[in-house]
Amino acid sequence: MKHGWVQRIDSATPPGRDRAVDALRAFAILGVVLGHWLVTALVADSGTVHGASPLAHLPRLTPVSWVFQTLAVFFLVGGQVGAQSHASARARGVTYLQWLGSRWARLFRPVAAVLTVWAVAAVAMLAAGVGVDTLHTLLKLVLSPLWFLLVFAGLTAATPLVARLHPLWPLAVVLYVDVYRFGFGGPAWTGWINVAAGWLVPYCLGAAWARGGLQSRATGWLLLLGGTAATAGLVLWGGYPASMVGVPGAAISNLNPPTLAAVTFGLAQCGAALLLRGPLRRVLARPAAWAAVALVNLSAMTVFLWHQTAMMAVTAAGLLAGHPLPGLHTAPDGPGWVLARLAWLPVFALALLICWAAFRGYEQRRPRRDGRRTVREVQPLRVVEMRRA
Repeated sequence: MKHGWVQRIDSATPPGRDRAVDALRAFAILGVVLGHWLVTALVADSGTVHGASPLAHLPRLTPVSWVFQTLAVFFLVGGQVGAQSHASARARGVTYLQWLGSRWARLFRPVAAVLTVWAVAAVAMLAAGVGVDTLHTLLKLVLSPLWFLLVFAGLTAATPLVARLHPLWPLAVVLYVDVYRFGFGGPAWTGWINVAAGWLVPYCLGAAWARGGLQSRATGWLLLLGGTAATAGLVLWGGYPASMVGVPGAAISNLNPPTLAAVTFGLAQCGAALLLRGPLRRVLARPAAWAAVALVNLSAMTVFLWHQTAMMAVTAAGLLAGHPLPGLHTAPDGPGWVLARLAWLPVFALALLICWAAFRGYEQRRPRRDGRRTVREVQPLRVVEMRRA
């Protein structure tokens, strides 16, 4: 039957599900993936491989970081889903530990798979004579994106405490930390306070959304315009870098740890996301559009965890050519590299599709029995519930 699977996905979706939430989550994950593929280069040089960024050589590419640094949207959706899920679990009599264990399992089961594979790969590469510097570069690319999962897991655990916290409180913490370390010469380590406080801002906005707030378009415009104006002011007159991701060699990174500029930029992103809810709901009423979003969400963690591995696999396979390939092994120091890298993106996507086929089972967990109850997750392709046996 033509498009039968599309219709099955559409009919299996609960009528009350907010499809815009799933679309925003998919946008956030795919934004991170494409951003990493565009601003991360592996340069082959004298038998070693080291990382580089086109942003260090081509400042005109800075707007790329504005488009593809979408973590604030992910935390916004995470706060909305987390607060809603916890409230629903409490109403059903589910304990906090049961709820948290279920949420954490969905995060860390696929993480365990990627860590196991790379532990074996690291030993194999060392045995094959791969240099320590090259191995360090590869492992850093795989492991460094995991930091945000640890932050997200911590915020998820704190959901009962922060679900009603006004986002102005963590925003004030970020402001005070930056004033202290940049304005008064405070120690650099204080910036790491912003790892929790900075991402707590969009998470609290998401929790407010779950409680029925943030519904007016005026709120969305206030966040979008206010966040944009604040970010522009901080970049133009506050000394913050324009790139919303780290640039090798830069004195300040907006992301590692998050700065006030990164947080205000995130507020603008959250405002845009809230304004897009209506249009997204109308578009996703079409079964084909919804099916694409649902499939991405079913394997969002798998896509995120394996996208760097897919890029590295293509890079390693390219070495068989016997000479550096443009956009794959060459230094990202000119427009030619950018055009060549764009041509490699479909190849990266194909490699990621292979990784997805191999490892998606670790994310798409089966129902499990827990005492008198059957604990199941709510996923786009099946309507599931927590019921008494």
